[in-house]
Amino acid sequence: MITPLLGEAWDSMHANRMRSVLTMLGMVIGVAAVILMVAIGQGAQQSVNASIQSMGSNLFIVLSGSATTGGLRMGMGAAPTLTTGDAEAIATLPAVAAVAPLQPGTAQVVYGASNWSTMIAGTTPDALVVRDWPVARGAAFSASDVRAAAKVALLGTTVVANLFGDQDPVGKTIRIKQSPFVVVGVLASKGQSLNGQDQDDTILIPVTTAQRKLFGSQFPGTVRLIMVQARSAALMPQAQSEMTALLRQRHHLPSRADNDFDIRNLTAMASAAAQTTRVMSFMLGAIASVSLLVGGIGIMNIMLVSVTERTREIGIRMAIGARRRDILRQFLLEAVLLSLIGCFVGALCGIGGAVAVHYLARSVVVITLSSVLLAFGLASTVGMFFGYYPARRAATMQPVEALRHE
Repeated sequence: MITPLLGEAWDSMHANRMRSVLTMLGMVIGVAAVILMVAIGQGAQQSVNASIQSMGSNLFIVLSGSATTGGLRMGMGAAPTLTTGDAEAIATLPAVAAVAPLQPGTAQVVYGASNWSTMIAGTTPDALVVRDWPVARGAAFSASDVRAAAKVALLGTTVVANLFGDQDPVGKTIRIKQSPFVVVGVLASKGQSLNGQDQDDTILIPVTTAQRKLFGSQFPGTVRLIMVQARSAALMPQAQSEMTALLRQRHHLPSRADNDFDIRNLTAMASAAAQTTRVMSFMLGAIASVSLLVGGIGIMNIMLVSVTERTREIGIRMAIGARRRDILRQFLLEAVLLSLIGCFVGALCGIGGAVAVHYLARSVVVITLSSVLLAFGLASTVGMFFGYYPARRAATMQPVEALRHE
């Protein structure tokens, strides 16, 4: 029974090709917009999630305190209030899994005729554990290298590309501030952080080497910040509370005195960024779905015009035995067929548009089967919803009145 009705619906659409194309245009635009916007939103969400994963899990950063010089108040990290001893004490806390002090700085690095300005981070081998940062080639420096303040270095992939090109840097000697350092390994690529910083544009060296032989310090043993990894997400509040109490005790702060350090929960900040991206993705899809609504209204309008034009045809069909549900099915199938064809063309346009955005804007887009199926489902629903009223109007006509229509 459905096959003859589909044939009649197709014949009706073919007889009015231009009108059918214009009717489907709204649905084409709506479906293409939904697929494209969802692909862009999910691409942004994937990029944020990748950046979050590259940071590591259950992370805190403990910053040294602020300072006032000549009436000028500096930001957090300006005063030398944290030491490697603080990092070692934090590592003994029950809720803490790993700790790494960090003494960062910037320097010009030279190899042969090539040179590159990059961030130098003095730290310990536990930094690779805290950041979940594997070594791609070579090996990490050891605790004995930290104790001996050895001149060894781990290079990020951006530094390797700019200094060595296609050469293997492991075992080679580079110069940092005119001091020779042996490259012991290359870090795996991390990509960009949440704030857009290239995490691979860095060199890791032993923290003692940075303190004593590279950057120097008026206060031996001090560090700018300490990276801390909690044992689990559930233990992060406990870890923060324990670190605060421990550092206040070690720094001999009176009960009413402010902290001379700042503990920042990077996982909470990253989760907030991820939630914002999810909301943005949802909003993009919702806004694009409005186009489907507009396309559905267009289908209803054209179907009403079609019913009016074919009133006499409806009367003849009823006079020769067509039932009301047959008329209802016929016009409803026409509406759904218009929606599905428009959806198919719109899906092709949406996928093509997403691919174009990926290559032209160099941004991440994610086209999923679920988003395409969702678009098809919405299109069918919209077609049936907005096509029902014209179909019902055609089905409830009186045969005698319909035959009299001119």
